[in-house]
Amino acid sequence: MNYEESIEFIHSTYKFGSKLGLENITRLTELLGNPQDSYKIIHVAGTNGKGSTSNMIHDVLMASGYKTGLFISPFLEEFTERIQVNKHHIDKESLAKITSLVKEKIAVMLEEGYNHPTEFEVVTAIGFKYFQEQNIDFLVLEVGMGGRFDATNVVKDTLVSVITSISFDHMEYLGDTLEKIAFEKAGIIKENSSVIIYPQAENVVKTISDVAVEKNSNVYVVNIKDIEKTRGNLTGQWFNYLKKDVFSLSETKMNFLGEHQLYNVLTALRALEIVKTSGYNVTEESIKEGLFTCRFAGRFEILRENPVIVLDGGHNINGIEYFSKAVKENFKENKITLFFGMLKDKNPEDVLPFIIPLCKKVYTLTPNNPRAMKSEDLASLIREHYEVEVAPLNSYEDTLPILNAAKKEDYIAFVGSLYMIGDIRTLLKNNGFIENK
Repeated sequence: MNYEESIEFIHSTYKFGSKLGLENITRLTELLGNPQDSYKIIHVAGTNGKGSTSNMIHDVLMASGYKTGLFISPFLEEFTERIQVNKHHIDKESLAKITSLVKEKIAVMLEEGYNHPTEFEVVTAIGFKYFQEQNIDFLVLEVGMGGRFDATNVVKDTLVSVITSISFDHMEYLGDTLEKIAFEKAGIIKENSSVIIYPQAENVVKTISDVAVEKNSNVYVVNIKDIEKTRGNLTGQWFNYLKKDVFSLSETKMNFLGEHQLYNVLTALRALEIVKTSGYNVTEESIKEGLFTCRFAGRFEILRENPVIVLDGGHNINGIEYFSKAVKENFKENKITLFFGMLKDKNPEDVLPFIIPLCKKVYTLTPNNPRAMKSEDLASLIREHYEVEVAPLNSYEDTLPILNAAKKEDYIAFVGSLYMIGDIRTLLKNNGFIENK
């Protein structure tokens, strides 16, 4: 099996759907020798902020001298982004070799009467095996969906669990209240361990804390008073970490914009405190270095200035709300030209009040996904409720002449489904719209 064949095999398993449960992944990892038991794990669940928080933790651990794995989903531009070690994506030869091995083990499972693993279970197993072969020290492991029955929760022991911001998403699987969703996310908490909780609604914090108490685990709720933003520009923001009992940080810069990213970095720092107090060497210098170099494509990512072009994968109401706050904070009174595309099941009508009032013109796009809302339908929905000028586009390439005609003082934003944002990022990169990336 070569790389192309391995990718084809992985994607072919999409037809097995999305099934929550640990029976299949438990048997598959057993057949692989339980590779996930070979390294220390920081497990990260949540609705929004998982990727940013995971990347921050990963980059600080790497700067601390540890060989660190990162497992994230979905990918933005290349499949290999999902499985990384020290910022390097899994190489194509390793992916092909391990996929062949996993396929062999799946054949054994099927003979034993198990169901065929889902696509996410297959990718998770490939990642675990690759990280074992790379002899990593730490794995920063991002949950795919939920937590309790997510394939990543096959891990038996974690150094620390992290729960980021929780909002309504995947309700058909996780429940129709924030408490039900929080309960599913809290399923990653292990017995006699520690959990860090992003600052959020009391009912969410209580639900997670109750699960932790039942498992005799320590609960650390992030306190927003522990951080102070000192300054910022379109390259990032500087902050002071006011909690001094473990780390004594001087003013620190990160490349992420938006108030929510201050809370994400707070959450990452609290997790790193657990790592430090568990006996590992994480220093103030490695924190500053890791955060200074850490970037996460597609999350309020400034591609260029003059005109400003930003990409943001805000694909649910919580993500769009964060985006709108970041626009108000960083673009001041300037109205944006918006390129917008969403999936139908993400309730586009609910996010419009957060984003459309910020716009002087809106172009709608159809994300490359069967669940996408058509650009014409999204444009009609916007026209029903707002007087802003709206134009549906037929293809991603239709954005290029509009960008070429933009004025230097314009603010342009591509927002919505990550399926769209990844394709747009590749298109803009290939056409010279990304500076210094």
